[in-house]
Amino acid sequence: MEISDELLCLFSATVREEGERYVVEVPKREIERGSLSSGDTYRVALINGDTNGGDGDGATQSTTSQRAADGEPQPPVERGEVRYVEVEDIGKQGDGIARVERGYVIIVPGAEVGERVKIEVSEVKSNFAVGEILEE
Repeated sequence: MEISDELLCLFSATVREEGERYVVEVPKREIERGSLSSGDTYRVALINGDTNGGDGDGATQSTTSQRAADGEPQPPVERGEVRYVEVEDIGKQGDGIARVERGYVIIVPGAEVGERVKIEVSEVKSNFAVGEILEE
């Protein structure tokens, strides 16, 4: 399964029945972080919580959001992970900037705006990662 770069947030929730409708609650932290705005309309995808997602090629990640013990979301990439990204901007140091799930930034040295490149994540921090180009 491919996860869209337009993904604003990812969380696990239980669907519950309320009379003639079903309800999925959005955690308050998703609104507070600015990913979502109360009253706006969003597309919602429901994915079985028992599946891992991905097709085994390392280019996608698990569909379940991993969280630290304090409840804060973990970076959506892991060191050594291989994926395709599209470079959207150039940073102050001249490196390519790609954004993935939840707007998480991956710095791609040597990449140009508009390039779609295959990278291997070499460094992961809480608010950004660095990816080395494998193929252009």
